[in-house]
Amino acid sequence: MNWDQIEGKWKQIKGTVRQKWAKLTDDDLEYIAGNRENFSGKLQERYGIAKDEADRQLEAWQKTLNQPEATRSAKP
Repeated sequence: MNWDQIEGKWKQIKGTVRQKWAKLTDDDLEYIAGNRENFSGKLQERYGIAKDEADRQLEAWQKTLNQPEATRSAKP
C-alpha cells in the first residue's frame, strides 16, 4: 500500500496506528491524516526519536499493510 492509499483509507487505518503507537493522541491522528511527513514529525515529537528512526518505523509499518490481515502484527 502506498502513501496515497494510506491517506485515502486513513479513517480505516487509524486503529492499527493507535495499536502500534499508543502515545499518539486523537488530535495527532487527525493532524497526521495519512500524510507521511506529518506522521514522521509526530512520531519524533511523541517518542523522542530521530527522523531516520521515525522513517524506518513508518517504512516497516507500511510493509505490514501489504500483508494479509491474518499475518499482520501491531508490534515491530
